[in-house]
Amino acid sequence: MSGLLAGIKVVSLTHYLQGPSCVNFLADLGADVVKVERTGGAYERHWSGAKAFLNDVSVFFMMVGRNQRAIELDIQSEEGQKILWRLIEKADVLVENFRPGTLDKRGFDYDSVKARNPGIIYCSLTGYGTDGPSRTKPGQDLLLQSLSGLATLSGRAGDPPVLMGTAIVDQHAATLGALGIVSALFARARTGKGMRVDSNLLSAALDLQIEPMNYHLNGAKLFDRSTSGVSSRFHQAPYGVFKTADGWLTLSLSDGATLAAAFEDPQFVRFSKEDQFDKREEINALVAQHMQKKTVAQWEDVFAKHGVWNARVQSYDEVLADPQIKINQSVLEFDDPNAGHVRNLAHPVRYDGQAPGLRRNPPTVGQHTDEVLRELGYGADELARFRASGAIGPDRAATPFDRKASAPASTYTRKASR
Repeated sequence: MSGLLAGIKVVSLTHYLQGPSCVNFLADLGADVVKVERTGGAYERHWSGAKAFLNDVSVFFMMVGRNQRAIELDIQSEEGQKILWRLIEKADVLVENFRPGTLDKRGFDYDSVKARNPGIIYCSLTGYGTDGPSRTKPGQDLLLQSLSGLATLSGRAGDPPVLMGTAIVDQHAATLGALGIVSALFARARTGKGMRVDSNLLSAALDLQIEPMNYHLNGAKLFDRSTSGVSSRFHQAPYGVFKTADGWLTLSLSDGATLAAAFEDPQFVRFSKEDQFDKREEINALVAQHMQKKTVAQWEDVFAKHGVWNARVQSYDEVLADPQIKINQSVLEFDDPNAGHVRNLAHPVRYDGQAPGLRRNPPTVGQHTDEVLRELGYGADELARFRASGAIGPDRAATPFDRKASAPASTYTRKASR
């Protein structure tokens, strides 16, 4: 199932998470993705959250670098630009997540690229869009959770705005970008025409709020954040996390009669469906009193008998031990010559029941520079000249990459958008 996009050539000018995650979807599906990096490697090779490195290899890079090839190229040099043009002219897709205008200054804007490759799909992944007053502002997941209103939806009354503890906006924008690219490729197969695809963090953050934002747009008033267990500003009670005698359990959308039977408390019967919205704090307080009387396991048994939707709050170790995770093939394990044994989340979609596998380990920096340039028609003398001028990276067989010795990536990536 890894060959669905076989034959599609992708030039990846991406950094951080939004861009690399987008092209990683394409690479998993069989596209030939060539990651173009500055000498020394992209930002994500030098950084990893939680200081997670395997034998000095960034886990952050490993999670979005598989099934790709990597070259080192100075796209600010004249020769480097010529090489990039040759790569683009043979490509089906270009994906970039620099801030708007950055590539334009180098002559790689959409109109210029389209003029030389009319059939190309040119995907820009930005923070706020390619136009408008915010186009050049820093685009980063945490910032967009705030600017989009997402941070106002969760938490309890009196809490500060609550930010998600994972980069949900980055990942959703990456997914939307990949969807746009595949859709554009499908359209090109029918029309022969390329097109520009834009996915940005702001639009992705709004799309994540499809329910509350659409209610608001159509005149509905969202509830204030709850003082008790309700975990959204528009659902009826009970809908949220409740403390038990030994842990936490989440309940979702049971009517009064069902709650009365499960808790053996006739008080719940008097609450109508309208009351579950209008008196949700009262209902949640009553639910909370009962929930503390039994353990998670005991309540799971009770709720199973009465059809109450529930789920225990699990740690990551408990999640990974869940047999459903194994059945879904959610974790991809492989051995890497530098990082050692690696465990990554796998491609999330199944095709005829199978997850796309590993064709290529995440590449070392510049690993495929010579290979890719030879495919473009360059000979050994030209490669030597490019190296002498600094247009391409060094011969990594002779000078293996050392993350600690490499120059910081900050000067190169400061202009990039997530």
